[in-house]
Amino acid sequence: MKIDPDRFRARPGKKVNLKKWPTSIEPVCESKDDYKARLGAQAAELSDLQELLYAHNRYALLIILQAMDAAGKDGAIRHVMSGVNPQGCQVYSFKHPSPEELDHDFLWRTTRALPERGRIGIFNRSYYEEVLIVRVHPEILAAQKIPEEHHSKNVWESRYQSIRDHERHLHQNGTRIIKFFLHISREEQRKRLLKRIDNPHKNWKFDHGDLDERELWDDYMAAYAACIQATSTDDSPWYLIPADDKLTARLIISKTIVETLKRLKMEYPSVTLAERAKLKKVRAQLV
Repeated sequence: MKIDPDRFRARPGKKVNLKKWPTSIEPVCESKDDYKARLGAQAAELSDLQELLYAHNRYALLIILQAMDAAGKDGAIRHVMSGVNPQGCQVYSFKHPSPEELDHDFLWRTTRALPERGRIGIFNRSYYEEVLIVRVHPEILAAQKIPEEHHSKNVWESRYQSIRDHERHLHQNGTRIIKFFLHISREEQRKRLLKRIDNPHKNWKFDHGDLDERELWDDYMAAYAACIQATSTDDSPWYLIPADDKLTARLIISKTIVETLKRLKMEYPSVTLAERAKLKKVRAQLV
């Protein structure tokens, strides 16, 4: 099955109803061997594009992954980026903010981790937590020391605007942003949490807090829908990835990244005739 990333893109200005977005689709690969072959081919293409990105040194790529617990973000990063030179890729996982981070605006801690030109940056969770978990848990917002005059019904729209402005600024300065929401069903999450409990080697991955968050599923779905609808733009799109099948999800994510990089106008630096003449002299000395 051919993968068309555009199929999973949230259209700017269009209402997002996550109940109508599938968490599962027809598998895009015929077998496990087919999956390995396709992912390997895309990983090799991504590796070449990453090298070109580094050599061209005009763009950076920021990949944002958001999802409910057990949706497969870590596995997607590990498998999709398996062929990329580690020197050209930076991965950051954002947990609960530190006291220092809480003393700054909500974009501060992630801004410090943005990728340099020529590199790929991956945010495993991101500044979007500030309009997701913080929206579901208002007590977190209350602890963020925001001036009282800014505590209003419009706080979320204000943050959406800050995010849109932030991403527009990054785009204008060469950072391309693609955002993935790994859309997992509640039933599939239940199965994966049980596997973490039943498999001793996966017990370390289980967090009792995941069950508390699971009880707030509908609240999270509403927060995700509102967030994606407000912040998916032509320049910084959201892709809603059906995540019940991990293999399908990884192939879609990989293909989307490859196609995004291929659309950039990149080339290897040219060498002048004088420089080529010098290289010929050096080569003669090495022969």
